[in-house]
Amino acid sequence: MEFAIKLSQFLLSLSILIVLHELGHFIPAKLFKTRVEKFYLFFDIKYSLFKKKIGGTEYGIGWLPLGGYVKISGMIDESMDKEQMALPAQPWEFRSKPTWQRLIIMLGGVTVNFILAFIIYIGMTFYYGEQYIANENVKDGIWVSNPIVEKLGFKTGDKIVSIDGVKVQKFDDINKEMFLAKEVALNRDGNEIKIKLPVNFIDQLMKSERGNIINLRMPFVIGAVPKESPNKNILKPKDIITSCNGQTVTYADELIVLFQNLKGKTVPAIIKRDGKDVALNLSINESGKLGVLQASLPYDNLEKLGLYKINKQEYGFFQSIPVGITRGFNELASYGKQLKAIFSPSTGAYKGVGGFGAIFNIFPSTWSWFVFWNITALLSIMLGVMNLLPIPALDGGHVIFLLYEMVSGKKPTDKFLERAQMVGFVLLITLLLFANGNDIYKAIVGK
Repeated sequence: MEFAIKLSQFLLSLSILIVLHELGHFIPAKLFKTRVEKFYLFFDIKYSLFKKKIGGTEYGIGWLPLGGYVKISGMIDESMDKEQMALPAQPWEFRSKPTWQRLIIMLGGVTVNFILAFIIYIGMTFYYGEQYIANENVKDGIWVSNPIVEKLGFKTGDKIVSIDGVKVQKFDDINKEMFLAKEVALNRDGNEIKIKLPVNFIDQLMKSERGNIINLRMPFVIGAVPKESPNKNILKPKDIITSCNGQTVTYADELIVLFQNLKGKTVPAIIKRDGKDVALNLSINESGKLGVLQASLPYDNLEKLGLYKINKQEYGFFQSIPVGITRGFNELASYGKQLKAIFSPSTGAYKGVGGFGAIFNIFPSTWSWFVFWNITALLSIMLGVMNLLPIPALDGGHVIFLLYEMVSGKKPTDKFLERAQMVGFVLLITLLLFANGNDIYKAIVGK
């Protein structure tokens, strides 16, 4: 069931992005009276799952969910239709249109991708508003559980002050900003400390596979109690441990340290259950654990427990527009930094490049429209940026040749464009094999 939910979200998001991207090419092509022979969701190699011809265009759904396409008459594209290109140019063909019209047609797809992302962010801002913890309200500092981060000098209880000289406003932004940062300033026991992050910090994080760089300090909440747990008849889901062995505890990290000194013992404890304090005895195994699964609490519950003040902001429709647009530009800038890191071998970020498997895995196993639209907006930005790369066979490659034509007044020959298309196609296949090969390698070795 969980797999079906993830797959449904993955295919729905992919379908929305592909159809709208191709629609971005289709609409201006039609406006400029250019014939569009095919409009396909997914690739129809050898056969289609569905197809219907309407007004000279064949609309269909292919069987291979690796993308989609529109086939525009008189255009050198992945179809490599040399027979058509060998015939005299016709008025309805792409190659017969003025350069500025061809440029608009080629930029239509990525334009729609960026517009879609901004629309989603505006809509989410209006519908959900904003909910976050201000960094200054994290009075007891961060929780550091990643050994890579600990090795660099970060400690639980540190308070992050700034990242690359920019003061941190929202706690939720810390992990994203640190991922590509060079220096972090923090406050430890009233003293300011600066920690420089290594160039290959991203590579080290990927190897550690320990989730977030830093975490919000949370109470120890029982998520599930397996049958093999020594505390299966004592603890219940949603219990919160507030005292252990006579010591009052607020955060899970305090308990984890305490348990290591109580291995193999049964100790008195107090838990909060349904708002009431309950005294009981906890059995700690030889590994220093309770044998339970931890759960996280939503922001509202953290505020009720008096741990954090939650900032909430609701927006009217017109207020949502600038806020959503700003968020869109911030995500675009962030993705730009990630691409820069990927193309810098010293960072090791290229090792984390993933394909369709990686995209599939970012969707949750439970359906959440909030998460779905967040991921779809980010993927739309990624699709737009990737398609703008100056690689022949991508929209960006066609744009480069069109700009050259506009500046020089000379149109590249069909032979040159065909060869460039082949080179671009080989590059894309190589990138596709590398990205999806990374997914397969991680699935095999478990990393």
